[in-house]
Amino acid sequence: MSNIESILRDSKTIAMIGVSSMKKGEDPKNLKRKPSNIVMKYMQDFGYKVIPINPFAKGEIIHGEKVIGDLKDIETKIDIVDVFRPSPETPEIAKQAAEIGAKTLWLQYGIQHEEAKKIASDNKMNYFENLCIKQEYQKIFEKMNPVFPVLKK
Repeated sequence: MSNIESILRDSKTIAMIGVSSMKKGEDPKNLKRKPSNIVMKYMQDFGYKVIPINPFAKGEIIHGEKVIGDLKDIETKIDIVDVFRPSPETPEIAKQAAEIGAKTLWLQYGIQHEEAKKIASDNKMNYFENLCIKQEYQKIFEKMNPVFPVLKK
């Protein structure tokens, strides 16, 4: 069993940083097409509790979950912090993930940072970068190799 497989099997809660919210005047259909929202819904469909984090959408409801403004405001235990934010923001996110006791820091496609990796390592967190949690789930548990052009850059 791969490390990713055991992490996905043993994890129950995901804090997803950077879930997209509705912009004023935006077509609601656009929201459904945003990678973070696609991944959030997918992981929910497979039994994960996914808590959306977005300070600009605090209090809104996305996929049935209330948006939280900051990691430190979450009142439940978090297994995975999944990040859809620019790489330069990840060291601070890694520090916050360590503070709340998250077991895994997961940076989505195109996101990587040496300092975030070191912070995760120093705090005994699992660390993945430049990797889609949804695609890894599909490969391992659905035995499929998904094509997800939205997330390919």
